Amino acid sequence: MESTVAMGNSNVEPRDDMEFDSHDAAYEFYKEYAKSAGFGTAKLSSRRSRASKEFIDAKFSCIRYGNKQQSDDAINPRPSPKIGCKASMHVKRRSSNGKWYIHSFVKEHNHELLPAQVHFFRSHRNVDPLKNDAKVRRKKMLASVSKQYGAYQFSGNLENLFRNQHDRGRSLTLEEGGAQVLLEFLVQMQEENPKFFYSVDLNEEHRLRNVFWIDAKGMDNYSNFGDVVSFDTTYFTNKYKIPLVLFIGANHHVQPTLLGCALIADETVHTFIWLMRTWCLAMGGRGPRILLSDQNDNIKAAVGAIFPDTGHYFSLWSILEKIPRRLEYLSLWHDAFMAKFTKCIYRSWTEEQFEHRWWKLIEKFNLREDEWVQSLYENRKLWVPAFMRDVSFASLSTASRSESMNSFFDKYIQSETSLRDFIGQHKLILEDWYEEEAKANFDAWHEMPELKSPSPFEKQMLLIYTREIFKKFQVEVLGAAACHLKKESEDGTSITYAVKDFDANQDFMVEWDALRSDIYCSCHSFEYKGYLCRHAIVVLQMSGVFNIPSKYILQRWTNAAMSRHSISERMEDVQAKVRRYNDLCRRAIILGEEGSLTQESYNIAVGAIKEALKQCATVNVTCETNLRSGSCATLAIQGVNEVCQGNSLAARELMPYSRAAQTSKGSKRADPGKERESIDNASNKKGKVTLEPEIPNGAQGVFHQMT
Repeated sequence: MESTVAMGNSNVEPRDDMEFDSHDAAYEFYKEYAKSAGFGTAKLSSRRSRASKEFIDAKFSCIRYGNKQQSDDAINPRPSPKIGCKASMHVKRRSSNGKWYIHSFVKEHNHELLPAQVHFFRSHRNVDPLKNDAKVRRKKMLASVSKQYGAYQFSGNLENLFRNQHDRGRSLTLEEGGAQVLLEFLVQMQEENPKFFYSVDLNEEHRLRNVFWIDAKGMDNYSNFGDVVSFDTTYFTNKYKIPLVLFIGANHHVQPTLLGCALIADETVHTFIWLMRTWCLAMGGRGPRILLSDQNDNIKAAVGAIFPDTGHYFSLWSILEKIPRRLEYLSLWHDAFMAKFTKCIYRSWTEEQFEHRWWKLIEKFNLREDEWVQSLYENRKLWVPAFMRDVSFASLSTASRSESMNSFFDKYIQSETSLRDFIGQHKLILEDWYEEEAKANFDAWHEMPELKSPSPFEKQMLLIYTREIFKKFQVEVLGAAACHLKKESEDGTSITYAVKDFDANQDFMVEWDALRSDIYCSCHSFEYKGYLCRHAIVVLQMSGVFNIPSKYILQRWTNAAMSRHSISERMEDVQAKVRRYNDLCRRAIILGEEGSLTQESYNIAVGAIKEALKQCATVNVTCETNLRSGSCATLAIQGVNEVCQGNSLAARELMPYSRAAQTSKGSKRADPGKERESIDNASNKKGKVTLEPEIPNGAQGVFHQMT
């Protein structure tokens, strides 16, 4: 037998012939094995001898071992990763020589293993300072992402894509040697990943005029989150040392995504046309649904020329931050002006109300002759919230830049940052970005949020929204309790309510059209954040509607964000899958009752389960193969397959039946034959299965990819 286990060999699996000097040494071995396999560990239990008081027994397990218990802290319940996994290692101490041996080992898990993200598990943090070094991890992650997105075809340099005869002298203003440094950087990035895309625009003297680049991860992110994009020219217009402009999006974790970088010579319409056209080409010729930018007529003209079907709007923060500079002569009345301006912008319920308040503001502060104020009014439909119905900015248009995702770059770029410095830390920026996204993906897999109320809206969205969005939506659900509504008017199928928000100490107007399932609130939460507010929720609730209408569930905020299929597709298949799942859970409880009575019935039940699992796996593999070839109708949703493998949803479905089974064991069962008969009848009646408890209709979308 082995008296010592080589800890450096992380591929060693627990074996019956292994021995350890102590239970701590056994746990260290199990942790090393878990790191290589891709799961977190915990010390489940240990036991001491009553006589010697020494440890004689210990059990270690996967972090997802056991079932989740409801936290006693009702205000802020702690999330739990437990989903009933059985993976564990049980060790005992020999009385003869004091060595520890493996009494039992369960290898199988009921969930996905994550070897690439194993450093996020608490049990594996800071174990090896060298291996856990953040820079080392970031480099590995960057290499992994580069390899993952290696299938794009490089389109080649796009030199002289747009040429104008009247601006021959324009060129990039760079530090000495900057052009050479920049080109070497672009060539190196492309050598590391052929999918890296860059384009160079030269003037008539063959000097750099404009440069654009994007990595393959950015192109892939655009395919999933390119519906709303912010074009940020802050560093250029504020005269930073590097004339940098950025294309920024938001992923399903409400994190910024980099969708393109450029260095530009000027703000002419020709530059913006070249840039928009190049960016469009890099993105496969598909423009965004909405593009946010600074208030700039040349950008407006370029977007209209290159993306005629794109909705172009001005970011709120880009308007508001200009007020002190543009209206400096009003500094003595700044507070009074901002109070009136804010009321006009944020409290106007209708376009007519905005018009009335706007012109009242203009007259009060004598602004009729101010050209910038005139331009604001002319472009009012591009930035004033009252005009923003049927639009969603996905949290990319905020009241201040510091709150916006655009500010992510501010910690890397200051006004004196040189081009050499920026290029030197470009990889670091990407590595930080990928690390944050990987952490969010890990947290979403590892910790499911807890329900904090009995609200059907909260239950509906628990498995649909991503973790970060659900937590934000949950605040709105809880906040609905502090709202009181009163009907203001009714026009056909449309009803307008006044909602008093006691938390904000403010009144809001909500319009609800039951026939079309349209709802609109003057707080504009859906338009700017992408999910319904507490005022809309309380109106739906009082109107007898207990599911969020599907049109107000943006796929970009859901667990199906990366799916090619719309969450509204094939709902009949989804409903059938939910029915089958719940029916199997109920039948499993009955099987457990019958199979546990004797050893013989237990053996029969276990054998049947093993055979059924084998056959199901064969059928599912065949279906997955057909799906890849395009002949299977089953949809696949990323990250939700664990629902079928015993996560907290399964625990909640089984809980009421588990309690019933426990209370009946002492009395020879509560006639399981009758219960089995009732389920069989329900299953066979017109081919349908009766469901208890019911799944809210809106929760169906989360199962689209549950294959």
